[in-house]
Amino acid sequence: MLLFKKQPNVLPGFNLTLGFSLLYLTFIFFIPVGGLLLYTSLMSWEEFWRAISHPQVVASYRLSFFASLIGAGINLVFGALVAWVLVRYTFPGKRVVDALIDLPFALPTAVAGIALVTLYASTGWVGQYLEVFGIRVAYTQLGVVVALTYIGLPFVVRTVQPVLEDFESELEEASAALGASRLTTLRRVIFPTLLPALLTGFSLAFARALGEYGSVVFISGNLPYLTEITPLLIVAKTEQYDYNGAAAIGTVMLLAAFALLIIINALQWWSSRRFAH
Repeated sequence: MLLFKKQPNVLPGFNLTLGFSLLYLTFIFFIPVGGLLLYTSLMSWEEFWRAISHPQVVASYRLSFFASLIGAGINLVFGALVAWVLVRYTFPGKRVVDALIDLPFALPTAVAGIALVTLYASTGWVGQYLEVFGIRVAYTQLGVVVALTYIGLPFVVRTVQPVLEDFESELEEASAALGASRLTTLRRVIFPTLLPALLTGFSLAFARALGEYGSVVFISGNLPYLTEITPLLIVAKTEQYDYNGAAAIGTVMLLAAFALLIIINALQWWSSRRFAH
């Protein structure tokens, strides 16, 4: 008679760590999100629709989502370039530049907003020169994009950088030995490897930008129907004790963010299967 011995868990105390992780997620994520959805479900459909379809709220949706997508798209391109330079090249001050990438993580968002206004106001260090060409950044929708680009850059760089560091240079050498041009090597060898990391960095930058508040409220000017972001409206409604309106708008943002993240994860899954064969 054969006796089957139970294989030990990879992690010691797996049951304990799993239970702690689920408990942590329950208090940090599931209860707040569930409470928001439950509070919203107690509203009538008329109240809910009235809260989320007001023209001022719709204008804030448009700005928040499109500015977040534009900022994440800019970071997708330039974040990949920054990661490439940091990994592939050696230059004076490289460690300083590498450390500065994490500055948006360490700097309070309100301080970042004040710094951006100081730079890009019409009398600011950079804004005064842009004003000559008729380009206004502070208190415009462009300023919102600049702020969201600033806070999202580290997500793309820190996601792509480890993949580039682990990339086998022999694959590039083999591609060059077979007669492929640099563009072909980039498109057929390097890009498929980086695509999942690029999509992950893009989704993280987008999700971070979508909920950003502190750095945007200073540089946007908070003009209704023009530069007013959705998180600001949620805060304003809670300060006015309009909890139903705040919950309804927050639910829309939550569901929309979930839907977009599911789409991005589906693209990641597709890309991993598409380029794995």
